[in-house]
Amino acid sequence: MVRIDPTEMARGRKRKSATGTPTLLGIPFDANSSYLRGAAEAPPRIREAFRCESSNLWSETGVNLQADGAFLDAGDVAIPEGDAAFAAIEEAVRELLAQGRRPLCLGGDHSITYPILRAFGKHFPDLTVVHFDAHPDLYDEFEGNRHSHACPFARIMEEGCATRLIQLGIRTMNEHQRQQATRFGIEIVPMGELPALERLKLAGPVYVSFDVDVLDPAFAPGISHREPGGMSVREAIAHLHAVRGEKVGGDLVECNPRQDVSGLTAMVCGKILKEMLGLMLSGC
Repeated sequence: MVRIDPTEMARGRKRKSATGTPTLLGIPFDANSSYLRGAAEAPPRIREAFRCESSNLWSETGVNLQADGAFLDAGDVAIPEGDAAFAAIEEAVRELLAQGRRPLCLGGDHSITYPILRAFGKHFPDLTVVHFDAHPDLYDEFEGNRHSHACPFARIMEEGCATRLIQLGIRTMNEHQRQQATRFGIEIVPMGELPALERLKLAGPVYVSFDVDVLDPAFAPGISHREPGGMSVREAIAHLHAVRGEKVGGDLVECNPRQDVSGLTAMVCGKILKEMLGLMLSGC
């Protein structure tokens, strides 16, 4: 069960919002990583960087994240061993949604987006997902694992957890994944076709899934799969700020502290988290 600190809960009640208070939820899970482990260690590092006194808690969109009740933090999901992990993640997200919260999940590998969106799909039948990533994560199975972090969006689209999927920054697509994209009607925006700001003028409920390896590894070396030729931090923020629609939730995944250099990637994640929260609160 997800338990929000009573002090934070009280602060959250001070802020009236028709769409619910954004709520951080750590998901320390990387059992479906296909190459390197370590992403499960990211949630506390991201929180630490987000709150680092080297900066402040104002987003570039002018939102003061230090304001009473601006957001809540529900802590981390207790992840059981084996197949029960996905059920625990889905239940934790479902509980927050039932409380009227807007979960913003800190991973963890990208496989966690599947159980997260299983919960979201039951609340938002017309959900659009905006997915930032170097990889489309559309394999039907990868190395015998249908729940690999290389597969979540195949599972999501198969089950109808989202009605529309827009993928930005893709630069590793093979023929199988192209076929999958055609099969599911996915809108692919390769890295070479950016900027694509106009494509993000959306309506209705929107969920943002941000895989840190969408960034060029020069900006974020602390990832498991370094894919040169990616977005700069500024390009990523510009595309985040361009997203319209009702931002009902999101995730920030695939930061791997074991691969990080001088905490650089954690700080970048802290910045991205700040802008994601600001976007959810700005009402754009």
